[in-house]
Amino acid sequence: MKKQQFLFVFFAVGMLAGCAGCAVSGEEGAEPSGALALMTWNIHNLFDGADNGYEYDEFLQSSGWSAEKYLGRINTISDAIGRVSPQPDIIMFQEVESQKVLEDLALSLQRGYSWNHFAVNPGSAIGLGIISRYPLLDIKAHSISINGDIAPRPVLEAKIQAAENFIVFVCHWKSKLGGNEATENARKAAARVILRRIRELRESEPDTGIIVAGDLNQNHDEFYRQNASMICALLPDDPYCANITAGVQKDFLVISRNRPPSPIHFPKETIIFYSPWTSELENGTYFFRNSWETIDHFLVSGQFFDNTGWEYEKTMIVNIAPFANANGKPTPYNSRTGLGLSDHLPLLLIMNMRE
Repeated sequence: MKKQQFLFVFFAVGMLAGCAGCAVSGEEGAEPSGALALMTWNIHNLFDGADNGYEYDEFLQSSGWSAEKYLGRINTISDAIGRVSPQPDIIMFQEVESQKVLEDLALSLQRGYSWNHFAVNPGSAIGLGIISRYPLLDIKAHSISINGDIAPRPVLEAKIQAAENFIVFVCHWKSKLGGNEATENARKAAARVILRRIRELRESEPDTGIIVAGDLNQNHDEFYRQNASMICALLPDDPYCANITAGVQKDFLVISRNRPPSPIHFPKETIIFYSPWTSELENGTYFFRNSWETIDHFLVSGQFFDNTGWEYEKTMIVNIAPFANANGKPTPYNSRTGLGLSDHLPLLLIMNMRE
């Protein structure tokens, strides 16, 4: 693996700790082919074998967790990812403990994931990260503030250098633990951070495509599931939403079924994304209380639908064994038995290069 640099990123709202992988001298990225595959996966509490004081109780050495169990899980996960077709070039993980976890996964996969970055709030048990066969540039970790408090996890931004560059925002938004309405402000704060950054990018590099990926802990149709009772961090481009928000986009992302996504009911300057859940995908990636949820996402900007550069093709739910059981549902990891993978299924996004 390459040498690592430790970055401490300071913001007015708080401090984030992260570490970025940098290629050793002379190392080049993979040569882009005609296709590119991205995967996002909440991997379900992947802790290494050492105690650092922040682990959940079941992953402490005193509870029986060990380096052997950790390495066993690394091998099981890498074997599962090895069965995915096409093989992902870029993988975005949620619920990983450390940079070491990313490095061990990259080494175990043996597919040239030479670039990686991990981000976590100081003192948090888990963070999020990305491993890539292509160079990661201009990496940033954005803290999220809600009424003076810092959200559990940051938003990780990285530019992917692969023929035509594009930007990913890796996310793990606040869960609904504590109630939908009580926690919605945290998810809206995350959306606000992404909106602010996208508006900056529109000024400096308006042609660069953007993908928001990860576990947003919000269904694509959350607004309707909540009986239109509150403004959610994800809103559809419909006339009712445009009316109740007065078209002012402060703290929500607008999603569309149209390709390319362009606002119909919201003002033309609205930041809008295509969501595969609106037209391509069925069921969900997370099965909760006997119901599917669509809380894992790829949100894709309009630049990937202009017939130049990287062009969006499709998104798939990875619901094959061993990610899913015979009924197509996720196989949660059991730390006692060592069986299972995660309570979430991965998503796989495919793009093709257009000349």
